[in-house]
Amino acid sequence: MEEQFFQCPYCWEQISMLIDTSQHHQIYIEDCEICCNPIQLSITVLDQEITSFQAENIEQ
Repeated sequence: MEEQFFQCPYCWEQISMLIDTSQHHQIYIEDCEICCNPIQLSITVLDQEITSFQAENIEQ
């Protein structure tokens, strides 16, 4: 597990979360802990290191 810090694409607050680095590619939705809006996370891991991390708002 590795801690990743990022900014919410809705409220711009800094958020941290633990990422499971045993999975090579992950896409999932997590609610912001501040404003509760859904954030789509796309994560790529190589050799248990995060190589790509994107946090995007979900168009409604």
